[in-house]
Amino acid sequence: MPAKISVRDVNYWYGDDQALFDISVEFLDRAINVIFGPAGGGKTTLLRLINRLNDTVPGTRLAGTVEMDRQNLYGSQVDVIRLRRRVGMVFATPVVLPMSIRANLEYGPRLGGQKNKAVLDEVVERTLKQAALWDEVKDRLDDPAAALSGGQQQRLCLARVLALEPEVILLDEPTSGLDPISTAKVEESLQELKQEYTIIISPHSVQQAARIADQAAFFLQGRLIEVGGNDLFIKPREERTEAYVTGRFG
Repeated sequence: MPAKISVRDVNYWYGDDQALFDISVEFLDRAINVIFGPAGGGKTTLLRLINRLNDTVPGTRLAGTVEMDRQNLYGSQVDVIRLRRRVGMVFATPVVLPMSIRANLEYGPRLGGQKNKAVLDEVVERTLKQAALWDEVKDRLDDPAAALSGGQQQRLCLARVLALEPEVILLDEPTSGLDPISTAKVEESLQELKQEYTIIISPHSVQQAARIADQAAFFLQGRLIEVGGNDLFIKPREERTEAYVTGRFG
């Protein structure tokens, strides 16, 4: 598989505290790329670097390059707003807009200038189906999004990202607060979505990582320890990876 995102020799600091050390890794196009490891390992920082969410954090510093389709995402020619449409992000805690389910999904396209009702209706149906939520909400699209369950809200947030037609979807522990049934629905959605999108996810457990990964990268204290396919969870090469996936620490 070709690489969609390439991270090369990345070091990153929050003030005097270094969060990432010499990270070089490629994330495969149209695949589920998992980054996993104990808390504080730099996983969230790396995700936020890919769509430049850390730009407004004072005192940060980046060395190295982050590329998408061989374009430096930190080059002077990059339109950051457009980049964030191409690289959407779903966070651990779902944050729905204080409006209806339908309006949540129409919000992004409307900001982009889309006013055609037929097109907006198609966006709503398509993205809800992609997020495995359509059958549950199709008869109450004008109800407040805040009335949805936590698992439904998380899938709505995923659908809202999809409404912007991204190329890459970043997910930071998207099922950490969900029950097993909602978690399974999100994982099923990701398996479908990888046919069209590059997915990079920091899962909330080793077990989830092993279930969904096409490629996996183990992070420990800001360092990339090992990268491999799904077999990394069965036959890791590094002793530290084996200790983590077998539960001896973390």
